Amino acid sequence: MAQNATIYKVELSVSDMDRHYYDTHKLTVAKHPSETDERLMVRILAFALNAHEHLEMTKGLSTDDEPDIWQKSLSGELDVWVALGLPSEKVMRQSCGKAGKVIVYPYGGRTAEMWWHKIKNSTARFENLHVINFSEKDTGELAKLASRAMNLQINIQDGDVMVSVGESIVNVTPLKWKSAA
Repeated sequence: MAQNATIYKVELSVSDMDRHYYDTHKLTVAKHPSETDERLMVRILAFALNAHEHLEMTKGLSTDDEPDIWQKSLSGELDVWVALGLPSEKVMRQSCGKAGKVIVYPYGGRTAEMWWHKIKNSTARFENLHVINFSEKDTGELAKLASRAMNLQINIQDGDVMVSVGESIVNVTPLKWKSAA
């Protein structure tokens, strides 16, 4: 018998001083049975880093032809495609052809570094691709904050991110491996 997704209720308050974006999002996030708390929290962090009134969580792990997060224009075109993990060069090429801006958030320490070393030369031609890494230490600390009902406050300033839940605070420093041309 297949397991069902676990539902997480998240109240996400974003204060992004870098983009001058300040808003609260009430999210219902379905955690796939194979998804870890670390990946779930990276997904929520990626949402906060790209927060916009039209940004949406997708089916994620449940489907191969959708990113984890996307933002569509009012006319239905894909403006932003956000993927987590270590996608293949083929998937990144297809994503860059579908969306105006593609952001990949790899994580996982040494595994992510080896993936990037192997794939970075083949991604140079993708002018709309951003690759932003999170350290294994940071994502491990984020995973400890996961709970089925969360009130998250995420503050972004000068590229640094502070994630707080109650009295717990995790500082995350995203590392830009590739910026769009």
